[in-house]
Amino acid sequence: MAKAGSFKLTYATMFDPPEELHQRFESAVEKARASLGGGHALHIDGKDRPAEKSFEKLSPIDTRWSLGRYAAASSADVGDAMEAAARAFDGWRRTPVRERLAFVRRIGALIEERVYDLGAAMAVEVGKNRMESVGEAFETAEFFRLYPDMFEQANGFDLRLPDDPLPGWKSRNRSVLKPYGAWCVISPFNFPLALSGGPVAAALVTGNTVVLKVATDTPLSGRLLADCVRDAGLPKGVFNLLAGSGGTVGEAMLDNPHLAGITFTGSYDVGMRIYRHLSSGRYPRPAILEMGGKNAVAVTRNADLERATLGIVRSAYGLQGQKCSALSRIYVDKRVADELVDRLKSAIAAIKVGDPTRRENWMGPVIHGKACDHFAEYAGALAKRGRILAGGKQLKDGNLAHGYYCAPTLADAGAEDALWGVEMFVPIAMLARVESNDEAMRLANRSELGLTAGVYGSPEEVEWFLDRIQAGVTYANRPQGATTGAWPGYQAFGGWKGSGSTGKAIGSAYYLPLYMREQSQTVVD
Repeated sequence: MAKAGSFKLTYATMFDPPEELHQRFESAVEKARASLGGGHALHIDGKDRPAEKSFEKLSPIDTRWSLGRYAAASSADVGDAMEAAARAFDGWRRTPVRERLAFVRRIGALIEERVYDLGAAMAVEVGKNRMESVGEAFETAEFFRLYPDMFEQANGFDLRLPDDPLPGWKSRNRSVLKPYGAWCVISPFNFPLALSGGPVAAALVTGNTVVLKVATDTPLSGRLLADCVRDAGLPKGVFNLLAGSGGTVGEAMLDNPHLAGITFTGSYDVGMRIYRHLSSGRYPRPAILEMGGKNAVAVTRNADLERATLGIVRSAYGLQGQKCSALSRIYVDKRVADELVDRLKSAIAAIKVGDPTRRENWMGPVIHGKACDHFAEYAGALAKRGRILAGGKQLKDGNLAHGYYCAPTLADAGAEDALWGVEMFVPIAMLARVESNDEAMRLANRSELGLTAGVYGSPEEVEWFLDRIQAGVTYANRPQGATTGAWPGYQAFGGWKGSGSTGKAIGSAYYLPLYMREQSQTVVD
């Protein structure tokens, strides 16, 4: 965690940081802006490698800012990366555990040394505000510390079992978890460092080698992570970086015979296609999938509405609604609905939208023009079928015209509106008035996704909610975020139903074994 005096930076504590964090971030932004542009390579078999084709990345903050040109991997590049990872696997898995974990911890130390530069890069590449960006960089470093610690605490997942009761013989039994091989990680744009670094750290700690494909919207963050891995001195082929379209790179990864398992974060449709593909070959291969959420909060008649307002606004509009855990469904008891709506409208009106590298702006742009167009479509539909309570417009005044800016939006809609079931991934939250807590629960659980959920209510209502809600990550009476803000080692993060494939969560004691398979060993002396 970031430390400045007694302050520790997590997603739950970032709302009142010390001045030092602002100063260091602003220096890093100046440095990043001065170094924009240039060419960026792939990283395959221990070497940086150019590609025949490249693509340009523009900042969503201002499309006049070029973040450089990035090598676009071909199918041949994918084959070389997978071959390198497969070739390096035997040596990496046989590397003494202490040495392997030291490599991983060294990556984390380098990330922490560069945390403000990484945060500044994410701010201009993704459009995150300063605290979200720096927070993600520190979160990524935390994965490279946490997972080695967990591996050691579990004794490397080497479990001694009782000896067989055989008179005259010594029959010894063990259960050992072993790595799979060349592991692929496909990461999303919204957390390009943490949701690349976290799975990469887990795979490396457990003895797998890695091929990472980063999103085409965020190639800079992936390249900077690869620099940290490269500079940590891992053996060649243990880590490989690819960038390029899913149609070319992703498909070639899935079809490669060296693919041993995959971690994917992204949409439900793509995740399920990956899941079916890996289960339909000569034998099934593991797929760790986080497929988003349509996250709900219940606000009961006994809720602290001031606390609920803070948590709702932070979770609905943080990162412009582009978090997998973003709040998009609000079910409020009709007896307190009007007061909550008034409070939310006031809080939304106070949000400043603009260049998120500037201190005064809490909301930045959405990731690209297509997302901005989707926002307009959804807002238009809600204006026709329901009622826009706040926002509802694209923002194009002044310098905002050069980026992809949308107003934080709150809409009142009937409980049967089709958009209650759509993961919009833009800053729109929908609100419905309910007759009872039971109705709120029924509506919250109606979604086919089950990532995060929240409640504001009495202690008895909280206990009732936690017993019945169908979600993997739950929060109660939390002003820091109604449905967002998990931190490694503090809150595990994983979904139920269509939000996840394993029933286990990132950052938990149950996560590392997903990257390993069990071998029972019986030896008779």
